Formats: sequence, structure tokens, C-alpha cells
Amino acid sequence: MAIFDDALSAADLRALCRSGEFDGPTAGYADNHVQANLMIVPKEYAFDFLLFCQRNPKPCPLVEVLEAGAVEPRTAPGADLRSDLPGYRIFENGVMTREVADISEYWRDDLVSFLIGCSFSFESALIEGGIPLRHIEQQRNVAMYKTNMPCVPAGRFTGNAVVSMRPVKSRDVSRAVEITARLPQVHGAPVHIGNPHAIGIADLRHPDFGDAVEIMDDELPVFWACGVTPQYVAELSKLPFCITHAPGKMFVTDRLNE
Repeated sequence: MAIFDDALSAADLRALCRSGEFDGPTAGYADNHVQANLMIVPKEYAFDFLLFCQRNPKPCPLVEVLEAGAVEPRTAPGADLRSDLPGYRIFENGVMTREVADISEYWRDDLVSFLIGCSFSFESALIEGGIPLRHIEQQRNVAMYKTNMPCVPAGRFTGNAVVSMRPVKSRDVSRAVEITARLPQVHGAPVHIGNPHAIGIADLRHPDFGDAVEIMDDELPVFWACGVTPQYVAELSKLPFCITHAPGKMFVTDRLNE
């Protein structure tokens, strides 16, 4: 992937995604703009998924829900959800069948799109608060892990949460909690700090999504709820069909974090 200026506007970044020029993780780009996970389901499952989000606001904080067939979000006028993300995943019967850069050929008028808050949105606040983030420094995708933490089921949707992990110096953990707690629309405060085995993660060196990063001796792994949770739930629930963003490749809205 080419290197782009991290000062790109949200609209410029979406345009680069639409043209196929930008295809990498969106972490570190369009600072202070709300980034969103994407979940697209057939209308017959839309109410169940809406209920799932309402019952599980930590991993699934809703930013916007579009009408069936609509592709232009109110949070980004002029955008097109079929092309303005760096990557998408197609799931059939709970199995990811392909990863693509554009979903126009898979689009149907009965599809309902959900935009869900993403932890990438609070990363600029952490950095401004003096807390460095290694995956951004190393231009990697954030590490994400499946857990044993159950979500509250809703209709067809049932399963466990996914978390994202960032190493934080022990002395900075309380400040990281304070900073992110102010942003509940993008997952808010961490859901776990420290021992990964306590939430069902066997080895931090092997994330289920994203890239592993080193944890130094003076650091603790800090885990936030993650918007990749719907992908894991779709897998466990064997949903007949859905489309999601590719992990780490978000939709960047025009909405500001604060």
C-alpha cells in the first residue's frame, strides 16, 4: 500500500478508497473523525441486529442505521457504502467466502446497513493525552482477539465479543481509562486490563484479526470492546448472508469525535 498523508480529510480518504488507491487500515488517518465498523444484513434480520446492538452497546455502539437499499449515510453526505471503505468481507452461512474492495455487484435493495463506532476514533485522543500507540507507530493493524465474554443474544444473533488490544505503560493505564471513558460512542473505557487468559485469549502473539505487537516489561495489555464482534457473531450464528468491513478497514465519517 502507498503511504498517504495522515492529514487527509475524511472525504479525501473515502475518495481514495473508492478509486482503489487506498486499501490499508484506516488507523491514524482523518484524526478526530468518527470511524465506523460496517455490518450489512438482509432486511429480515435487521430488527434482530438492531436489538443486538442495543443490548450490547460496548462492542456495538450505533452511529447510524440506513434505510433498506440506501447507500449514502447522513454522517457522510455524498459517500457510498458500497465503495468508500478500503475492504469488505462477504459471509454466507457463517463462513467468509471472499474479501473484496467494492461490493456494488453484491448489492441488493433489501440490504440494511449499520455503522458502528470504532476504537480507531479514540486513538487520536490517547495520543494527544501522551499515550503512544505501537501499531500506529509501526504502521500495523491493531491486534484483535476473540474472547469468552458472551454478548446478550437477540433473535438470530448470539455469540461472544471481540476485543482490540493496545499495550499501555502501567503508569498510564488510569489515564487511558479516563480518556476513552469520555467517548462511549466509540466503545468507551476498556473492558479488561491485564491477564488475557481471563477472557479466553490463549496467546497475544497470535491475534485472530490484525497484527501482533510487542508488549514491553513496563506495559500492560489493555483491551477495548471491538466492532469486529458482529463478524464473529455472524460466524457463530451461521447467518445466511451478510457483508462487513474487513477488520481494520473502516468507514470514515464526517462526524467529529467530540
